[in-house]
Amino acid sequence: MKNILFAASECVPFIKTGGLADVVGALPKSLDRSEYDVRVIVPNYTCIPWEYRSQFRYVSHFYMDYGRHVENVHVGIMEYVYEGVHFYFIDNEYYFKCDRPYSDSTQWDIERFIFFSKAVLAAMPVIGFHPDIIHCHDWQTGMIPVFLKSTFATHSFYWGTKSIMTIHNLKFQGVWDIRHFVYNTNLPDYMFTPDKLEFKSDANMLKGGLVYADYITTVSETYAEEIKTPYYGEQLDGLLCARSRSLRGILNGIDYEVYNPQTDKKIDVHYSVKDAVEKKKQAKLALQKELGLPEDENKFMIAIISRLTDQKGLDLVDWIADRITDEFTQFVIIGTGEARYENMFRYYQNKYPDRVSANIFYSDPLAHKLYAAADAMLVPSRFEPCGLTQLISLRYGTVPIVRETGGLKDTVVPYNEYEKTGTGFTFAHYNADDLLYTINYAKKIYFDHREDWDDIVRRGMEQDFSWSSSALQYQGMYDWILRGMVD
Repeated sequence: MKNILFAASECVPFIKTGGLADVVGALPKSLDRSEYDVRVIVPNYTCIPWEYRSQFRYVSHFYMDYGRHVENVHVGIMEYVYEGVHFYFIDNEYYFKCDRPYSDSTQWDIERFIFFSKAVLAAMPVIGFHPDIIHCHDWQTGMIPVFLKSTFATHSFYWGTKSIMTIHNLKFQGVWDIRHFVYNTNLPDYMFTPDKLEFKSDANMLKGGLVYADYITTVSETYAEEIKTPYYGEQLDGLLCARSRSLRGILNGIDYEVYNPQTDKKIDVHYSVKDAVEKKKQAKLALQKELGLPEDENKFMIAIISRLTDQKGLDLVDWIADRITDEFTQFVIIGTGEARYENMFRYYQNKYPDRVSANIFYSDPLAHKLYAAADAMLVPSRFEPCGLTQLISLRYGTVPIVRETGGLKDTVVPYNEYEKTGTGFTFAHYNADDLLYTINYAKKIYFDHREDWDDIVRRGMEQDFSWSSSALQYQGMYDWILRGMVD
């Protein structure tokens, strides 16, 4: 049996702010349990819903030194088995008593997650779980590979343990003043140099993980190549080029039990690929009624389900919004984020109340209904490491309109009207006019060539982006690393 420990700052179903939580929750249960004992460890946030926290089992507690300023810091360990997977929770109310997993202070979050990283390594001998591989996710766990090869390097419990660092979004790195890091890590000064943790005269948690991890992955093949370039590399492209032999992309999947239009309890109309065309019309009418939009199955319904940030290409949408929302189109948005985009969509809803529905909040049930009801899903991202929205859309027969970047490029096959192939509509350049052209082309197919559109819907639903394929790739990577990889 090979022991794999996932370490992350969030995980479905306990705490979620983005796709990271979906991956950490879904991948462990998709791996072959006859070969891999996969366990997950996350912080015991007090904002985890009580329906789960009330079932956590106390395992143990201990005290550890933390940085240069505190001795005997409490570390509690809680456990919960969910869908056959063991989840551990690092308990410390000083750091994890909160209303949401991340605060508004980068400095405070860095201190919290440095503590978490060290506590994870200190907890495993107490639990008695010896990980062959510690699989670390994003900057919040970036110090685990660093501590593993420094503070814990002489600890016999970890001899032979390998580490993997997975980049879910390179933009977020955990950067702050070096003195703050030294104070909280108690690491020697020589580790805060440009070839290690130093970054533009500060220190960088993600960079530390990328330097010290035995292997690096990211969440799509295209993104793995993009981040080695200055445009996408967020000033770490040089390091990623240097470690390119130890870097690969493995595409994320989605949980096909959660996202299944045949059985989804959050939608009103259920369907399969065989009856999707007719049933999606019923779903559209039901959602139009719920949102107060004119009930007309022939309207072209475009959806956005997204964090409302620059990354998502919403400045392009702003540039062409008046030209998207014609009399034949309905535009439905679900999400929260930057005030400028929240207000932008509110403005267009006020301007076109019978064409635009701006839902500036996040509701998972409403999102599921929109996946089922919409004709097209708009994802014009500036960059997109993987993206789950387009994968869910394909599953529900909602045609993606995406920019060719990262995982969007890897998962959406552009429609070819001559060969009658493709699962969506794509554009390459980050340009509002190109986006508008692509939307109008999709509308042309929808209104003038409905049989071709229906075929696109069916092809998309027949794609397999479940975790089964990705899990096999991870298993192969784990085996290769444990056999003794060559960097």
